Amino acid sequence: MSCTNDKSENLARSIAEIKQLAIKGAQIICLQELFLTPYFCYEENLAFFDLAEAIPGKTTDILQEVARETNTVIIASLFERRAAGLYHNTTAVLDADGSYLGKYRKMHIPDDPGFYEKFYFTPGDTGYRIFETKYAKIGVLICWDQWYPEAARITSLMGAEMLFYPTAIGWEKGEAENINQEQYLAWQTIQRSHAIANGVPVIAVNRVGIEGETTFWGGSFVANAMGSIVYQAPFEEEVSHIQEIDLVESEQYRRVWPFLRDRRIDSYAPILKRYIDE
Repeated sequence: MSCTNDKSENLARSIAEIKQLAIKGAQIICLQELFLTPYFCYEENLAFFDLAEAIPGKTTDILQEVARETNTVIIASLFERRAAGLYHNTTAVLDADGSYLGKYRKMHIPDDPGFYEKFYFTPGDTGYRIFETKYAKIGVLICWDQWYPEAARITSLMGAEMLFYPTAIGWEKGEAENINQEQYLAWQTIQRSHAIANGVPVIAVNRVGIEGETTFWGGSFVANAMGSIVYQAPFEEEVSHIQEIDLVESEQYRRVWPFLRDRRIDSYAPILKRYIDE
């Protein structure tokens, strides 16, 4: 969805959609990155720190009741105030009985024109996490984490049966159309590769709308455990979608393509270096 400057309005709209999706049979519902507010990282502005809140806190308390009422798992991406001067880009996971399962703090923090996240967010220190929900063991990563195969691999090795990526990414104003399409395809391709390499479905949930100098490209999608696109949202329209995910299918893909079996873990020590100089 697109967001207004009114946090309470964004929350109310999200809750209304959650309830409608639950009526239609949804079990795990993922909201976009920083769903309560517009994407404020387009500039460095001290006033925007006032948008942050404790996790758990007011919003998670409200969503826990919604999760319990609808019998759904809710993945909620929020701006976390940990302490004075210490903030994170954090996703909370609420189970279908309304319990708070915990949080994941975004590990990879970008700093680019229109995406000045290092000004606001301290890199995560929760480590990679999985959450054992009523319906599945899920892994949650956040936006810029999408570009790092190490994050997807570790989360999958921890037992995640699917990977969720709440996201806020888009095109810069005035960029050439061929560049726009190249960027979107790269974004989708890298995540499809995570699905293939790890044998798990990937669910990417992006925002839409124009905020600052950025047009958020929507294009949310679900890829199965072999990287095939089984659903893709439009680029500009708000949309909610329910996609059935078959975990037995994931098992079959892993049996036919046993990438985890054939890993040479004895040869991977160099991955811990920043760069390998001769």
